This record gives sequence, structure tokens and C-alpha cells, in this order.
Amino acid sequence: MEKRINDWSENMPAWLWNIVLITFILFVGFIFKIIVTLLLKRYRGRKPADYSLFRSIIVHLSRPLNHFIPLLILNVLWPFLAIKEVYEGRFKLWLGIFLIISFASVLMQSINILEDYIYYRYDFNKENNLKERKIRTQLQYIRRVANILIILISLSLILLSFDNVRKLGAGLLTGVGIGGIIIGFAAQKSLGNLLAGFQIAFTQPIRIDDVLVVEGEWGRVEDITLTYVVLNIWDQRRLILPITYFIEKPFQNWTRSTAELLGTIFLYVDYLVPTEALRTELTRLLNASPLWDKRVGILQVTDARENTLELRALVSARNSSMAFDLRCYIRENLIKFLAENYPGSLPKTRYELNNDHLAQKRMSQKPDLAD
Repeated sequence: MEKRINDWSENMPAWLWNIVLITFILFVGFIFKIIVTLLLKRYRGRKPADYSLFRSIIVHLSRPLNHFIPLLILNVLWPFLAIKEVYEGRFKLWLGIFLIISFASVLMQSINILEDYIYYRYDFNKENNLKERKIRTQLQYIRRVANILIILISLSLILLSFDNVRKLGAGLLTGVGIGGIIIGFAAQKSLGNLLAGFQIAFTQPIRIDDVLVVEGEWGRVEDITLTYVVLNIWDQRRLILPITYFIEKPFQNWTRSTAELLGTIFLYVDYLVPTEALRTELTRLLNASPLWDKRVGILQVTDARENTLELRALVSARNSSMAFDLRCYIRENLIKFLAENYPGSLPKTRYELNNDHLAQKRMSQKPDLAD
């Protein structure tokens, strides 16, 4: 095959042979583009839930392969091009640079294919998704670190393609020790964040979608980057915290080992409250509610104050959102039950009047008629 190509190149003018080869390369790229476009149109109509490895490859690799394949073919056919020696080195240098950039984009998009596959294997929308949240947190951090490494290595290879940079690099090796110390001092915070990110990704005090109480705010972990954590607060605000915060300071994690949670409802009622009737009503309300997970549902008298009794209803739910809604539901309906059936059980303030004492007080204040 190589001999035949050489015979063809010798029998044609140099400029015509170059045009033929470049036209062939562009034709291959054009055919690939058409095939990818047709496949994308076919898979675009499918639901996102219908996972397909082939679809994921087409979606993520279609753009980088559009330029990677022609560049790769051009690199293979480079020895057969008829180019003057004056321009050959420069053309080959820039071809290598473009090929490195194109290959780096292919690698970065390949990581997204792996991410799609893992997300499919570990469904994040399950109710008890502790394992899935662990894997997603680690994968998200590893993907970002891998992308940074690919970019740094690609830049290094591109710079090393230039002779002047290689000579400069050889001269700088003598000052690497001092430079490393200076850079270490200057970037110690950044390095601390990076190490904290590794610690969080693998020891996992927090994960994606964990429910936290931080700085007095309740919210879910929306994103974990290399330097900060985004907390989606219940009222749609976003709390941004440095990633080192979760290594150095205490916080509450309501989904550390399980999403199940206990909720408390406090009622302050009169001493005449019928606790047994209230317990029966609590059981009825819990059985009628889909928010209750049927683990815990009790009512107890937890305190006796000067004017009221403190009652605590303890209920359980599958997650913190359901627990909050269940608490509101139970609180509202227990108060409604007392108001409709036992209004005397609602809190009141008592005053005792002594009639003999009032009569004596009135007599002492009665005016003397003789005067």
C-alpha cells in the first residue's frame, strides 16, 4: 500500500498531490460529521432516562472527534505530503500542537461518558440513596481533578514542543528547589483546599444532596467543588462555604448514615387535657398520613409547668422534608381536635376570688353615714 501511494505521488505534480490528500482528509471528516449528525437526530428523540452507552459516546464525543479524526489522518499521511523542507518543521510542529489539544478534549469528554454510565448504574433518585450519594461525591471530585491534570499535561507537552522552552526548562531546573518553597508558601491556602477536597471526597463527612444545618441555616449540599461547597437553603438562597470549613468546624449532618429522621411536636395545654384521647387521635392521624413511615409515633407528657403541661409528640419519617411536613400536619390537627372536642384543655390563666375577703374590703371602704 505504501509503495502504491509513493508511485501515485511521483506521477503527479506536488501541488496536485497535496490537494488530493487534503481533499481526502476533508472528505473523511465530512462523512464522519454526517454520520454523527444522523445518529444524534435519532437519539435526540429518546427520553433522557433511556440510557444507552452508544448514545452517550455519540453525544459526548461527536464534537471532539470532528476535528480529532481529520488531524489524526493528516498526521498518518504526513510522510506522503510533498512539502518543502523550509516549511516542513513548522507545519509538523503546529500539527502536533493541534493534535495534543484535540486529544485532550477527547479524554475530557471520555470522562463524561464514564460519569453517565456510573450515574445509570447508581440511580440517584432512589429514596434511600446513601450509596449513590457517596459515589457521586467521589466521582464529581475525581472528574474535576482529572480534567485539571489533562489540561496541565497538555500544556506541558505543547510548551515542550518548542526548542526555546526546552532550553529554558533545563536552565530552570537548578532553581526548582527554591521556586518550590516560594510557590508552596504562596499557595498554601489553595493546597489546603485541594487536600481538604480529597479528604471530603473519600472520608465523606458531607456528600452531594446531604441535609446540613450550617451557620444556623438548613439546606442540601448542591455542589462540591475543589475550593468551596454550595448549600441550597430551603428558601432557595445559596450559602457558599470554603471547603476547609467542613474539616475545621462543627456542623449538623442529618443524612450522614440514613435519611430517616425523628420529628418532635410540642403542645402546651391545660392540666385538664385528656391525654389518652389525644394519643388515640395522634395514632389515627399518623395512620391516615402517607408521610409517616410507621416506625415511631408516641405522645408523652414531658414537663409540668406553672400554668400548662408540656406534651411532646414524637413521630418518624423517611427524610427531613417529610418529617417537617408531618410535624406541621400533626401540630395543626391536634390543636384542631382539642379546640373542637375539649376546648377546656387549651391553655388558660386562673384567678381565685375569695368572697369573705371582698365583703370585708367593701365594708371597710363604706362611708360613715353619721358624718
